[in-house]
Amino acid sequence: MKATLVALVSLAALTVQTSPAAAADICGRQVGGDILAKYIETGSETGPLGCPTTDEEITPDGRGRYNHFAGGSIYWTPERGAHPVWGAIRGKWEAMGWEKSQLGYPVGDELTNADGAGKRQQFEGGTLYWHPTLSQGAHPVWGRVGELWGQFGWEGGYFGYPTSDETPTPEIKGIMQSFSGRNAVLWWSPGFDHGDTNHPVCKSECVGYTSVTNTEWVKRTEIARAIKDGQIGGNVDISVIPTAEGFDNADTSYDRLWDQSFSQAPYPDRWLTAEQGSSLYKQLACHARYSIDLGGGPEGGNSWDLEGWARDVSWDYAMNPLLVWTHLCNWYEPA
Repeated sequence: MKATLVALVSLAALTVQTSPAAAADICGRQVGGDILAKYIETGSETGPLGCPTTDEEITPDGRGRYNHFAGGSIYWTPERGAHPVWGAIRGKWEAMGWEKSQLGYPVGDELTNADGAGKRQQFEGGTLYWHPTLSQGAHPVWGRVGELWGQFGWEGGYFGYPTSDETPTPEIKGIMQSFSGRNAVLWWSPGFDHGDTNHPVCKSECVGYTSVTNTEWVKRTEIARAIKDGQIGGNVDISVIPTAEGFDNADTSYDRLWDQSFSQAPYPDRWLTAEQGSSLYKQLACHARYSIDLGGGPEGGNSWDLEGWARDVSWDYAMNPLLVWTHLCNWYEPA
């Protein structure tokens, strides 16, 4: 019983010691509560925030509190606590409309990324990323594009930092966002028609990425994946857009063509089985060998479409000139 009483007294003392600080007059302004505690944690007047430039104010939605400082702001809500926002990230958040924007309130302090140079800060509706040389300012990442980006390693992965905000893209009825790595654009669509026919994967919601390669044989490569059961987990479709030189000569080395196709757009091996990969390789080889014979050409935006859900087939079935007219380099079942 005595031990229990001592523990309760100790807990009460800890609670008193860590309660929000009382309001204080700092540089002629009132700063109090959790905002004051966070301000002291950052170094007070000698820290990056400097002197307050406002008293503590109520946010327009009535949900939170804030103080502006010479070097940034601290925002507080009862659910999220108090967090400083400063620098390029604060500038972007302000431009988007502060807490009234899609981002909402900060849920954590600004963090330094694993590269030691970039910064990020999480908000209720997404995360703002910034890098001094790679991001071209601070940009939010959220939603399906953010989910796709995360599958490839976030800012430390294939695609690097965001270099733009999301922008509407009427062609796919969705949005796109540019990234610093591999000349990449990541995108989301609720579903769209592709020319005169439905896109094989994007008949309904899908995500994807496109990278400009500008190699000898390949202009760019586009990878799309369907959303299935609310997750990025459906069928995969790959479009390789060849150059004029590629139409003429890519069938001289299928390995070289394959390497050029995925020199910038990462091959989605995490989404595909080895059997599906073998099928994709043969589909690409078939297109390179027979595209001109089948009526394709370097003009008019022709692409070589590879279906990730297609089962593997034999080389004879894939490349036999008598059979190619039956499958047109895309197949669903082996012969």
